[in-house]
Amino acid sequence: MILQGKRVALPSAPVVHRQFEAHAAATPGAVAVRCAEQEVTYGELNARANRFAHYLTGRGLGRGARVGICLDYSIDLLVALLGTLKAGAAYVPFDPSYPAARLELLLGQVPGLSLVVTSPATAGLVRPGAVETVGLEQLSAHLAGLPETDPGITVTGDDLCYAVFTSGSTGTPKVTAVRHEGWFNLLNWLVLEYGLDHRSSNLVVSAFGFDLSQRALLTPLFCGATQHLLASRNFDTAMAYRLLDRHGVRVVHCASSTLYLLVDWETARGGDALTRLDYVLFGGEPLRVERIADWARREGNTCTLLHQYGVAECTDVATSYDLAGYRPGVHDIAPVGTPAYNTDIHILDERMREAGAGEYGEICISGAGVGAGYLGGTGPESERFTTVEVDGAPRALYRTGDRGRVNEAGELVVAGRLDAQVKVRGMRIDPADIERALGRLAGVREASVVVAYTGPGEAELIAFIVPAGDGLAENDVRVRLLETLPRNMIPARFLTIPRLPLSPHGKVDRAALVDEYKRQYADSGVV
Repeated sequence: MILQGKRVALPSAPVVHRQFEAHAAATPGAVAVRCAEQEVTYGELNARANRFAHYLTGRGLGRGARVGICLDYSIDLLVALLGTLKAGAAYVPFDPSYPAARLELLLGQVPGLSLVVTSPATAGLVRPGAVETVGLEQLSAHLAGLPETDPGITVTGDDLCYAVFTSGSTGTPKVTAVRHEGWFNLLNWLVLEYGLDHRSSNLVVSAFGFDLSQRALLTPLFCGATQHLLASRNFDTAMAYRLLDRHGVRVVHCASSTLYLLVDWETARGGDALTRLDYVLFGGEPLRVERIADWARREGNTCTLLHQYGVAECTDVATSYDLAGYRPGVHDIAPVGTPAYNTDIHILDERMREAGAGEYGEICISGAGVGAGYLGGTGPESERFTTVEVDGAPRALYRTGDRGRVNEAGELVVAGRLDAQVKVRGMRIDPADIERALGRLAGVREASVVVAYTGPGEAELIAFIVPAGDGLAENDVRVRLLETLPRNMIPARFLTIPRLPLSPHGKVDRAALVDEYKRQYADSGVV
C-alpha cells in the first residue's frame, strides 16, 4: 500500500536560509526574534549571522564542516544557527538541559566536529579539551570588524543543514543528518498548505535538541513572521502561557505531552490564549485524545490541531491530519493523515512487499525528506536507509520500524513500534494497545505502560495511571480492563502517580517510570 503526497516543484537551490535572507532584504525593519524582552529585526539578525559566517569561513569552516551549538534559547542561538548555514556548514544541537556526562557522550558521536558554540552559562557543560569551544560574547570585538554582507557561499539541496541525535533501537545515541532539500521541502509544505505568512508568529516550547525544534525555530523566519523564544532552559508551562497570551502568538509546534500541559493550564485558569491560536502542530508519541477532547470542543475555540507523524531520519514530519475529523466511534486510533509534499508512505511486509489495503505492516518513507543517514554509521541501523522503485525510478527510502496501516479514508494510522512489542508469558504484546484501553476508562486522566524485568527473560507490564479524580481503585481498573483486553494483556501492577514525567523533549520519560517502579519495590524483593 502506498500513499503518495502531492508533487510540488522546488527551486534549483532549495536552501532554507535563502528564504530568510529574502525577507531580510524585503522587510529589514520587521521583528525577527523576541527573547527575554529583547528583540532584533530581520536586517539586524541577518547582519549578525553574516558576520559569524565570515568568522567560520575565515577559519576554513565552510561547506561540509560540522559546527556544534550548545546555547540556551536566545538571539545568539539563532545568530549561530543561521551563520553556520550561511557558511555552508551543518549545525549540531547540543542541548544544555542535558547533564554534562550526557553531552560528553554525544560529543563523541559526531565525526569531524569542528567546534562548539557556547556561552558563559553553557561552556562548563563541555569538558575542556573534548572539542574547541567559542563564545559569541567573547568574539564580539572580532565579529564587529567582519563584513555584514552575505559571504556568498554556494549551498545546494544535497548539502547537510543540520544533524540531531536519536537513540535508535540499540539505545546508543546516533546522529542523523538532514539535507537542505528535505528541510526546505518540509517548511515550504507547511507554509503553502496551511497559509503561514508574516502574521504567523511562533513560540518555541520544545528543547533545542529535539528534532521538532529545528522546524519550529526556522518556520517563522521562512515565512517572514516573528519567532518568540522561551527564556528558560527547561519548559515552564506558566511562562509559555504568559508569552502566548501577551504576544498574540499564532503557531506552536510541540510534543503531545506538552500540549496536554498547556491545555490543562488554560482549562484550570479559564484563559483563551490556546483557543485563539491558528495552529498547534503536534505529535511524536501516541495521542491520548481524551486529554484534549473537552478543550477542543470548547465554544469559541478556533485553533486547528494538526496531528503529525514523522521521524528525525526523514526531516521530522511526513504526514499530517486535522484532528477536527477525528470520530471516537469510527477511529480506534487517531489517524496521522496524508503525506507532505514530495513524500510517499509505503506499508511493507517483512519481505519488503506492499501490504494490502487495510493490512498492517512497517511504515516506510520515501521522497525529498529522507535524510543523509547516520554520520559515521556502519551498523545494522544504517541498513534502514535503502531504496525503492517508484514510477520506474529508484528513490531513497527509510524503514521507520513503526507499525501501521492505511484506513478506508486513505489516512495513515500508526499502531506503535514493531520493536516495542514484548513477550509476556509467551504472548507478544504492544504496551501502546494497553495505554489506549486505559485512556478510555472513566476516571483515568492518562496512563503509560512500561516493561519491567523480574529475571532473565521474565517481563511484566507495569501501568502508571494519573487519575482524573479521587478513589481510583486498582482492582476496579483491572476488572474494567478485562472487559476490553484479554487477560494476558492486563498489567501485573497499577501505580497511581500525580503526573507522568516528561523528558527534555516533552515526551513521556519511560526510563524514569521504570526507575520509579524499581524504587517503590526495591525492598520487596520483586526487582
